[in-house]
Amino acid sequence: MPACCSGNLNPEPFSDLNTGYKFKDKELLRQALTHRSYASTLHNERLEFLGDSVLELVLSEYLFGTGMSEAGMSRARAAIVRGSELARAAAGIGLGDFILLGKGEISTGGGKKDSILAGAFEALAGAVYLDGGYEEAKALIMRILKDKLLSVAEEGQLRDPKTELQELCQRLFSQLPAYRLLKEEGLEHRKLFTSAVYISRELYGQGTGKTKKEAETEAAKMALERLKAAPPTRP
Repeated sequence: MPACCSGNLNPEPFSDLNTGYKFKDKELLRQALTHRSYASTLHNERLEFLGDSVLELVLSEYLFGTGMSEAGMSRARAAIVRGSELARAAAGIGLGDFILLGKGEISTGGGKKDSILAGAFEALAGAVYLDGGYEEAKALIMRILKDKLLSVAEEGQLRDPKTELQELCQRLFSQLPAYRLLKEEGLEHRKLFTSAVYISRELYGQGTGKTKKEAETEAAKMALERLKAAPPTRP
């Protein structure tokens, strides 16, 4: 059996993955952690599509129970399902060490790429949903995203990074940030967009996402981190 991205030669390469859920159908777990670069068929993209919907339902149900406004729930959910957040959650349980990748992705550190980690996390949620039902999928998602969910509940109304950057730019530069689409790649049903944000024609951030909005949000987040780390001095 070929090794996964970590070089794990265990004959059952997923036996050490601790998600808190025991699969009845181990092939579902294998498929959830199989990237397209490893196998042209039975890879995880269909499970990723399903898991994305399961994830949104679980988060919507949780956020509804917090009493947030509709706008607050929408912002909070968008912040949690952002590729970088899901990738961080996936990395937190060591998921990258178990994703089956082709040699090209292994050589470029595919197990640490946000898009691959986030996709595997969504596929895992979809696989648990098929294997054990909604309640098991919900328990898995709540367990892994627990810290992020608690911080969202405590904060109540999340600020959208694009809105925050806009307000900060108006205050610091007396102008608005400008976004530019740099790259669009991938199949029609699973495109990846890369966008950049400029302030006074200077590049301040760049981000990638499954939609243009998500890519711009990631770029805004990077710009905010840069501005907060080194605020410009006013003349």
